[in-house]
Amino acid sequence: QVQLVESGGGVVEPGGSLLLSCAASGFIFTSKWMYWVRQTPGKAFEWVSAISSSGDQVLYADFVKGRFTVSRDNAKSTTYLRMDNLKPEDSGLYFCNVRLRDTDYWGQGTQVIVSS
Repeated sequence: QVQLVESGGGVVEPGGSLLLSCAASGFIFTSKWMYWVRQTPGKAFEWVSAISSSGDQVLYADFVKGRFTVSRDNAKSTTYLRMDNLKPEDSGLYFCNVRLRDTDYWGQGTQVIVSS
């Protein structure tokens, strides 16, 4: 079955960095766009970033442009989100997401806390 497993979250000071990973299985990873979404305290889900199946197209929400970098390693069926210059408002639960035949799949999320 489809599985998405996020990791790499943690507690970091403002201005710090984290590298999130999402290991995927149960579908043809190389054929699918992958997405990062977050749920911040008191807010609904926010789309953060997307990467095409080959990795040659990347998209970012305005609030992370210039600070976050999405990438993927198709040989490892893994997508990454490098987060630099983190701000307290980036705190939240980060999920990776894939859509297969009109169904969205999510991992369990990885918690990011940005605090001094």
